[in-house]
Amino acid sequence: MRYSFVILTCLVGSLFSLCAVAQEGVKMKFGKVTKEEFTVKKFEQDTGAHAIVLAEIGSSAFESDGSDLRLVYKVHRRIKIVDANGYDAATVEVPLYKSDTKEEKLQNLKATAYNLENGEIVETKMDSKNVFSDKLDKAIMVKKFTLPAVKAGTIIEYAYTITSPYYSHLRAWDFQGDYPRLWSEYSVAIPEYFDYMLIPQGFEQFVVKTKDFTRSTFTFRNEEHGASGPSQMVTVTPSITVYKWALKDVPAIHDESFITTTDNYISRVEFQLSAYNWPGEPRKPVQSTWEELMKDMMKDPEMAGALDKYNNFFANTVEDLVKDAKTDKEKAQKIFTWVRDNFTCTSHRGLWLKRSLKTVFNAKNGDVAEINILLVAMLKKAGLFAAPVLLSTRNNGYVYQFYPLYTRFNYVIAGVNLGEEYITLDASEPLLGFCKLPPSCYNGAARTVDDLATPVFLGADSLKEQKFTSVMLGKIENGMINGSFMQRPTYFESYAVRTAIKEKSEAEYFKQIAKGYTGDLELENKVVEDLKDLESPVMVKYEFKMQVGNEDVLYINPMLGEAFKHNPFKSMDRKFPVEMNSVSDEVYSFNMDVPEGYVVDELPKPTIANFNEREGLFQYLIQQQENHIQLRCRIKLSKANFEPEDYAVLREFYDMIVKKEAEQIVLKKKK
Repeated sequence: MRYSFVILTCLVGSLFSLCAVAQEGVKMKFGKVTKEEFTVKKFEQDTGAHAIVLAEIGSSAFESDGSDLRLVYKVHRRIKIVDANGYDAATVEVPLYKSDTKEEKLQNLKATAYNLENGEIVETKMDSKNVFSDKLDKAIMVKKFTLPAVKAGTIIEYAYTITSPYYSHLRAWDFQGDYPRLWSEYSVAIPEYFDYMLIPQGFEQFVVKTKDFTRSTFTFRNEEHGASGPSQMVTVTPSITVYKWALKDVPAIHDESFITTTDNYISRVEFQLSAYNWPGEPRKPVQSTWEELMKDMMKDPEMAGALDKYNNFFANTVEDLVKDAKTDKEKAQKIFTWVRDNFTCTSHRGLWLKRSLKTVFNAKNGDVAEINILLVAMLKKAGLFAAPVLLSTRNNGYVYQFYPLYTRFNYVIAGVNLGEEYITLDASEPLLGFCKLPPSCYNGAARTVDDLATPVFLGADSLKEQKFTSVMLGKIENGMINGSFMQRPTYFESYAVRTAIKEKSEAEYFKQIAKGYTGDLELENKVVEDLKDLESPVMVKYEFKMQVGNEDVLYINPMLGEAFKHNPFKSMDRKFPVEMNSVSDEVYSFNMDVPEGYVVDELPKPTIANFNEREGLFQYLIQQQENHIQLRCRIKLSKANFEPEDYAVLREFYDMIVKKEAEQIVLKKKK
């Protein structure tokens, strides 16, 4: 989860005019909630919103307390809870960074719920005892609180301040989120002593976007020779650059089909410290490189530093596993299979070792980082060139390649260089094959924890998934038509099949298949082949009897249950790219003999359509030769990612597929 938090202020229409305050910003005082604010019941662009942010205001600035110069981040937010589904807005998480010697502090926290009862506003203040702490990882502590007395119609308000000794942690601001915002504003004041790179994203247009200059006086302790050397108090009056951004009537951002995460596309401003400009000193760049970051992680005992420790406790296990292996790849496969089959993953999110490798080894469990770092250690013990590889999963967002930050990552896999071949491994998934990764890992560039910070590109466009289906229909007896079904799903569909059967049973899996058909259906001779061959897709086979009746006219959809019943792209327009998790190629074949006593009255027409010339193909090739009907249907996409400007055409392409695959063969009884 990536954290960034915002604040509050304002209303529209009858409450007050934002047009009049657009350049100056909205003014809001804590506790000054009006009865008019309770009349806000919906947001015009999203009438189904469960909560509405009436206003939020945030600021970041540098302040001195006579001793230190610190970053001060302030948040003020006011939210209307529309219905019970908006109660989540009343629970707030505030991340605080920390290290061994210093930490951020949460201060001046106020939180109040307001309810309109008998025409009067009733306040319920949150008790400070309701603030809890949760250690997310070695560098982040999360403060969490929930406002009291929340129900449909409640207005909640909270404000807090974070003081930070980390100049590199100038906080980002999200102008968009799960709920619509009537007003969202953020200002940042940066002294001339600091250079930050601004990283904007999003599609909404700012109603305020200003850059002004002022001056401010700071008094703080200057430790020119470090914390152990002499220090002196200094007073300075630097130039301050003040940025302000604001958005009005910001729609909520919701998940859509085929998107990695909306977090990649919400309207946001983010910052990266690039240099210090202290008085009397040359400019000092601080932006690290990937190589420097990875070298630090190679020494960290909670990351790759653990690989260089005394790890002979698994030496006998490794020796026994690889004793009969003839190649390095075979060694890697034997070690990988043993770790995958003998360890239980407790969390598929992690970057650091929380326990020693020996503890993980003996416990036979751990999170994804612990299991795969152990895998790397065992591979290295076998003499293989292995290293941890850090990545960000699709739901965690992209990693900016120009900004080396370990906090962007949330997942660890193993990378092995076999000379002419480089392979990636994930032993945390019990049903995942050798050299296979979950589709969530295909999210762009990953980084190897080695001297060169070697990039490993895991793009969805490089993941080729194929699916083959064959259906044959036979005779009609007593109103039931006999048929056989055989399908080789894609590898990741096969993973889902294996998971479903493991969690329930093969019988339950086929029961769900039967529910996918319309009408009465009987399945016989059911089997799922290659279940234990985790490097390959499964093969699903069964015979069936399907109710068609003995009417004078029979309607048969040759696609049976494999047709697209709905367009996966429901929105009329889309601002975001379409991000599928693989390049797909699906082939469906259908064969049937015209039942005795019937003739073909109507047959769907063959169709071939291309999407953007060579980026997609739809084939629906059907023909009748004497008494035999044959169909070959193929949907092929040559890439996984499509730009927003392609969306309308892609939607039309799938509209055409849905309509075509709904067409039926019409049979009539002979007269």
